[in-house]
Amino acid sequence: MNSISFGRVKKTASRGFTLLEITLAVAILGMMAVTIYRFVASNIIVLKVSTEENVAEARYTGFIHLISAQLQQLPGEPGSVAGEPFKFGDQSRDELAWICGNGPGLATRYAPGEFIVRMRLKPVNDQSGEMEIGLLRKPRDSADGETEGESWVPLLDKVRGMEVRYFDPRVNVWKEKWEWNDPAPPAIRLTIDRVGRSSREAVIALRRIPWQIQPQIQQLQPLVNPAGVPGVPGAAPAGNPATGKPGVGAAGNPGAISAGKPK
Repeated sequence: MNSISFGRVKKTASRGFTLLEITLAVAILGMMAVTIYRFVASNIIVLKVSTEENVAEARYTGFIHLISAQLQQLPGEPGSVAGEPFKFGDQSRDELAWICGNGPGLATRYAPGEFIVRMRLKPVNDQSGEMEIGLLRKPRDSADGETEGESWVPLLDKVRGMEVRYFDPRVNVWKEKWEWNDPAPPAIRLTIDRVGRSSREAVIALRRIPWQIQPQIQQLQPLVNPAGVPGVPGAAPAGNPATGKPGVGAAGNPGAISAGKPK
């Protein structure tokens, strides 16, 4: 009888991860995921805020350039510009009006006759007090109270107030009201109170300003005047006070705008 011998077989058992090790690994991966999410989310928020600020600044700059282009085309004789001060509570809501003829300005290229353009505030949200700045256009020959041919052009939203001041060279002061029978002022100052942002101030030069009254305007905060108009802060030298002769800016253009800094 043959004998069968059984050898001892050595088993190699594969060891798996314990529950504790798996829990620690999942916890580490979870913390890494949360850290990456927070980093990406913060960068997205910063990018969004930066984009909104750039868009708001671009809209404000475009608004100032549009108003400057319209006002600088006005003649200097009486009957070209007027302004009324209004105030509700502690907010200024002034109104600026001027005469606009047909042409490319304000989409009146093919419109006959002249228009009275009023820059004013219009309520958007009564609860929050948010308003928008726009232009109310109306034919000049239309009767008072008539709304035919009247149109509203919105320009700048998220605004709380607007202050308009007119520089009077006859008394060397900024006036809050300007009559139609007065000649056009040499400079107009706009102060825009924006929602959630600092207010902005801009000085628009409509014509050259004699050197005798330049100190009145130069008392404002430093402004930028790329066209080099005498009498506006940042302009080219305005001439020699000893000779009494006003200087001429580098560009010789009386229609410069000073965008100003946040107040």
